[in-house]
Amino acid sequence: MCVEALGFGMTSAPSRDPVDIARFTDMKLSDERLAAIEALGWEMPTPIQVKAIPAGLDGADVVGIAQTGTGKTGAFMIPALERIRAGEGLQVLALCPTRELAQQVSDDSVALAKGTSIRSEAIFGGVGYGPQIKALEDGFEVIVATPGRFIDHMQSGRVDLSKVGYLVLDEADRMLDMGFRPQIEDVLRGMPRKRQTMLFSATMPHGVHDLALRLTQDAVWIEATPSGTTAEGIAEFFYSVKPEKKPDLLLKLVMEPGWDQVLIFTRTKAGADVLEGRLRREGIQADVMHSNRQMKHRTRALERFATGKVRILVATDVAQRGLDVEGISHVVNYDVPLDPEDYVHRIGRTGRAGATGNAVTLVTASDLGVLKSLEHRLGRSVDKIHLPEFDYAGTPQTESRSAARRGRKSRSPHGMGSKAAAELTPEELEALLNPGS
Repeated sequence: MCVEALGFGMTSAPSRDPVDIARFTDMKLSDERLAAIEALGWEMPTPIQVKAIPAGLDGADVVGIAQTGTGKTGAFMIPALERIRAGEGLQVLALCPTRELAQQVSDDSVALAKGTSIRSEAIFGGVGYGPQIKALEDGFEVIVATPGRFIDHMQSGRVDLSKVGYLVLDEADRMLDMGFRPQIEDVLRGMPRKRQTMLFSATMPHGVHDLALRLTQDAVWIEATPSGTTAEGIAEFFYSVKPEKKPDLLLKLVMEPGWDQVLIFTRTKAGADVLEGRLRREGIQADVMHSNRQMKHRTRALERFATGKVRILVATDVAQRGLDVEGISHVVNYDVPLDPEDYVHRIGRTGRAGATGNAVTLVTASDLGVLKSLEHRLGRSVDKIHLPEFDYAGTPQTESRSAARRGRKSRSPHGMGSKAAAELTPEELEALLNPGS
């Protein structure tokens, strides 16, 4: 879906025409910023950075539609750091939906501010207040926070927003999904009316659209990737599997060559714990991360995964956004996500910033309805891989249906004829069990 189709008007192009930008040096950044970018190993700006950084440097409000892994943090933090001064108190406030994302954005801010006196602190729940209070009292120039904990500090009178001239809402759709709208509104009421705002979202539902229109003035609307699409460079594979065979299929796959760094998503926290235990019993180094784990354990698991001390990280959707680990070779949807948007965000953990990656999804017969919704959202059908020893039907459904058509005329009013239970599709099984439906 294009920006124009959503009814968004594009403002005039910033003075630094994105068409003329091929390198960071084309953006007229400070020497300190260019050195920091080089130290991070960022060689070429990503498409969202090419469009957003010049607009941000010119002081324009920006609304960006961009998937995870597209370089959003650099897109909003580089111009922010260029436009503030050290020693003048809190000037940049970035709100993020999760602790992990807040920490990642803050870490990138510290790296991008290298060579200057600009300080950054991450503020989120699940950890002590001490360092956060000190950062606020000392007037750190950049604060990256989750809305809930930041409101706690505001209500305690620790936050001075009077000099904040740069507001970022990162992954705004996720924040609204998580119920943070009241906290966001509370923060906005304390913000100066004269400010620069940058809002980024992977999708643009009506709630986010309305919020963006209300927060920004004459914004530059940027669509780096169409809403709901998967990133380029990711190979997608869907395996047909019986529910009881999922652990065995996963073990077979992760033992294949090239499965170097694997992120596995489960639907439930209990499922993540069980799967991590099974992997460990098989002698595979693995760790687990979900919201029931203490923050220090989640941080430790992420660090062990990022540094290669464990090859596999099993997680719930707490990691689908805000986990920025380079070199993830495979993302596995052990359970098909119920929301198609979650699929996009999950597999966006691999193939980041132009790299290649692999996304594997295990599909049981009960997942076919959800898979249809995913296909509709992606705008394309997906082909399933059928391995006889794991396949939920033993043969591809297309072959089963063809065989049924070649057989004798069905005696069933639903056209099922004589089939074994394993050969029935979920719809046929439902019709058989509930003939009056």
